[in-house]
Amino acid sequence: QVQLVESGGGLVQAGSSLRLSCAASGRTFSNYAMGWFRQAPGKEREFVAAISGTGGVKAYADSVKGRFTIFRDNAKNTVYLQMDSLEPEDTAVYYCAQDRTSRPRAFLAAYIYWGQGTQVTVSS
Repeated sequence: QVQLVESGGGLVQAGSSLRLSCAASGRTFSNYAMGWFRQAPGKEREFVAAISGTGGVKAYADSVKGRFTIFRDNAKNTVYLQMDSLEPEDTAVYYCAQDRTSRPRAFLAAYIYWGQGTQVTVSS
């Protein structure tokens, strides 16, 4: 059983930056892709970014390309989401998740373990 714990959310002004962290348990962290998803009130959970097990391949939603960066430190069993130039539209609960494979994928069903989420609120 893998446990994921997100941290780093908060309330910031538009144009600011945040870095989210997701710490994972387990001994084979580097074998699996990791993803970030978000869910705003009244909307379905949507893909944000994903990274392959070794960190060599990344995928981003069009809405965050050029502003967000996903990276991982396998020695620390941690994946990060660096969020720059935040906009009010980025306001959501952000979740990290572990894929069942090493490939970075953009659909929810690919992921078998999920964190509890961390709130990000961007004010104008």
